[in-house]
Amino acid sequence: MNEIATCMHGFAPVDRSGLALHDAPAETWAGVFAEAAGLGFSAIEIADSHIRPGHLDVRRLTELTGAAASAGVRPVAVHVQRKSIIDPCLGEDNLAYAHATIDAAAALGCTVFSTGLHQPFSEEQKRALWFWTTPGWTDPDDPEVRELAVTRFRELGEHAASVGLRMSLEMYEDTYLGTADSAVALVEQIGLDNVGLNPDIGNLIRLHRPIEDWREMYEKTLPYANYWHMKNYQRDEAGDGSWFTSHPSTLELGLIDYRAVVKRSVELGYTGPYLMEQYGGDSLGVCAMNMRYLEGLLGRTPVSSESGAR
Repeated sequence: MNEIATCMHGFAPVDRSGLALHDAPAETWAGVFAEAAGLGFSAIEIADSHIRPGHLDVRRLTELTGAAASAGVRPVAVHVQRKSIIDPCLGEDNLAYAHATIDAAAALGCTVFSTGLHQPFSEEQKRALWFWTTPGWTDPDDPEVRELAVTRFRELGEHAASVGLRMSLEMYEDTYLGTADSAVALVEQIGLDNVGLNPDIGNLIRLHRPIEDWREMYEKTLPYANYWHMKNYQRDEAGDGSWFTSHPSTLELGLIDYRAVVKRSVELGYTGPYLMEQYGGDSLGVCAMNMRYLEGLLGRTPVSSESGAR
């Protein structure tokens, strides 16, 4: 059965005292997992924006595993973000970090190592209300750099396979994973059975510019999907292309028809985890709403937020 997990956006990466969640005691981690469990989640993605398993020693990894187990929540994936392996300055360091994270993900009992090619926020993106409204990094139109991405991802994919993990590449604008055709071609060039796509089309429909049709993007990418960040946005745009707007939504009420695409994913035999993701407001609460909606689409009994951990 496909697991339904929550992201960590609903938890502060740094507390009021300035202590990073990464450096917090195991009791704090246990509280995070218990809050997720209280809303019905039995699985969670460890995002390195919050906790960096690749930088934890054996003792701390054991504490992290124990904190999750105490709440009945399983770390299903570790997600490395904004540490591109083809960064012109930090690519080799980021590659080494990704290798360390793969080993840590395996030690945690995860099934997926998730990453991509997105870069750190620009100063303009940091100042914006919604970071996607301001242009960020663009991967160069350079065959040698693209081939470097293929080579390094293949190296990581082979490592992931050796420790029993899938590797999933997240779609993200203006990278080699920024369009359906480019993302599919990249996975095919890598050519490993355990390497697939995270078809996070939500990253693309929120952009304030012309976009590919979401139906066509899913039709092309779902056959390659092995992990799935799910989120949705309300979107509006002028017919003449003079303006665009978007803002976060629930899965049910946004532009993407998840009833249709989940049905299509089942037809295609998708077997990976589903990851509930949300920006803004009560992120964790919306993720719980989306979990119950998805459970209904999958024919499972929706989990009540009052039911506690499963």
